[in-house]
Amino acid sequence: MTTVLITDDQPMQRFGFRMLLESQDDMTVLGEAPNGAEAVRLVSQLRPDVVLMDIRMPGLDGIEATRRIVAAGDRTKVLIMTTFDLDEYAYAGLRAGASGFLIKDALPEELLSGIRAVATGDAVVAPRLTRRLLDAYAHHLPKGPADGTTATTAPDARLSPLTDRELEILTVIGQGWTNIEIAERLHLAESTVKTHVSRILAKTGARDRVQAVILAYDAKLVHPAL
Repeated sequence: MTTVLITDDQPMQRFGFRMLLESQDDMTVLGEAPNGAEAVRLVSQLRPDVVLMDIRMPGLDGIEATRRIVAAGDRTKVLIMTTFDLDEYAYAGLRAGASGFLIKDALPEELLSGIRAVATGDAVVAPRLTRRLLDAYAHHLPKGPADGTTATTAPDARLSPLTDRELEILTVIGQGWTNIEIAERLHLAESTVKTHVSRILAKTGARDRVQAVILAYDAKLVHPAL
């Protein structure tokens, strides 16, 4: 059973999400939050598998709420709901540690699939789209410790446990390659690629593949397109 916390400042939106999710045999809604502060509190109390997180809310917004939930180190994953796929809110949400995002006008089956994917550790946005977001907005938002970057040029310590092959694969993940593309271009079995990806996530502490793309970007393994 996948447990979900719904966070949105619109009561009718929360009601619609609850009706949809509770129609599923494998999902249950643990609670609702009208703002980010309440979401952070309820996650600490209820420990849901997934938080369905709106971005623009009064008080503590969805970006900062996501950051605090992820920083707490719990297993809860965050799925951002945004208005447009390539926008600064989606970018900021991923930077804050969300496991993916969906557009608010997504079809019901897309939302359900997204929640299930996040709950099982998958990312609900293609790495290639993550790369496009980073390219589009990296120069427009401030950088600093709050979004996982630093002002120094020292090597990223998260890369030190990686083997040369794992570093190579992390680099091409950052470039948006899928597992199938990595297997074909590096002449590896797809099962071997999946093993490498799992080890990369474990060694670097990346929560999922989207966060691995962000790590590759921050560590200067890949660079924004001009």
